[in-house]
Amino acid sequence: MTSKKMLGSQVKRLLSGVSDHGRQHLLEVETDLVQTAFLLGEAVEKLGASFFALHAAVSAQQQEVDILLADFDATNPKIERLKLLQEEIAQHTNGAVTGLQFQDLTSQLLARTVQRIIGLRNVLSELEVEGSVLPNEGEEDEIVDMLNQINKNLNVQSSELKDLLRKAVHQKDMDCGDIEVF
Repeated sequence: MTSKKMLGSQVKRLLSGVSDHGRQHLLEVETDLVQTAFLLGEAVEKLGASFFALHAAVSAQQQEVDILLADFDATNPKIERLKLLQEEIAQHTNGAVTGLQFQDLTSQLLARTVQRIIGLRNVLSELEVEGSVLPNEGEEDEIVDMLNQINKNLNVQSSELKDLLRKAVHQKDMDCGDIEVF
């Protein structure tokens, strides 16, 4: 076989290898992301339950403190300090609640990333299927034409995947007022 006649065989082997290795790695990434999403959900659920229990206990304690302080002079600097601490606790509580709410956005991002991986894996599978139709021995022009067609098909699939998974979450950080979900 001449090197020109081996071109189709070599390209076929290359496309098959890229497809196989890519799919294997993407499957592992997908598995890791799904596990990460699960662990994140579990952690946030437990953190949320613990946080709200802590908040309830602090609120109950504050009610008891308010009852005790009712008999004292409201202008006492110690009472003012307690009121400032109460406001600070309320601010931290609000910040924690906001932080917990972003778990939903993170879950959306992880789910969309998994969808992208599945789509890319499908594109790679198509690459192998389309690459298998290349002739092992053929004219360079014929092989180039088929590679051009494969490239066009991959571009179409990639564009369809991109359109399907347009960014739906634009949150960049966890500051309030920065959400642009849809």
